[in-house]
Amino acid sequence: MSGPEVGIVLVSHSAAVAESVADLARGLAAGGPVVPVATAGGTADGGLGTDAERIAAAAHEVDRGAGVALLADLGSSVLTVKALLVEDELPSGSRLLDAPFLEGAVAAVVAASAGAPLDAVAAAAEEAYTYRKV
Repeated sequence: MSGPEVGIVLVSHSAAVAESVADLARGLAAGGPVVPVATAGGTADGGLGTDAERIAAAAHEVDRGAGVALLADLGSSVLTVKALLVEDELPSGSRLLDAPFLEGAVAAVVAASAGAPLDAVAAAAEEAYTYRKV
């Protein structure tokens, strides 16, 4: 890919969950270049939880000038991302997406990898709430 692209950060209480979801999303978006996807799972000591420094570092790692979409799994990961946004600790154009973690991550990575701007990436991820399984 060339030019600005949306970066994706997956924030989970578990490093293993974040990495697994990232691997799945990258795999399902394959067939062309995939946008940068970083994970911020668990705590610095390898435990369950969230770590603001890891989230901020991941967001800066994937920032390619078109915004950073952050998807979070549960309560405190959402609150930590919100606090980082309020404190202006994330790259300009960062946005917490209101989307299911797994389905939203796949939709976001696929849309961003197709060159969609941040608003369209957010819409694709948020639309995942409507996916019916029965």
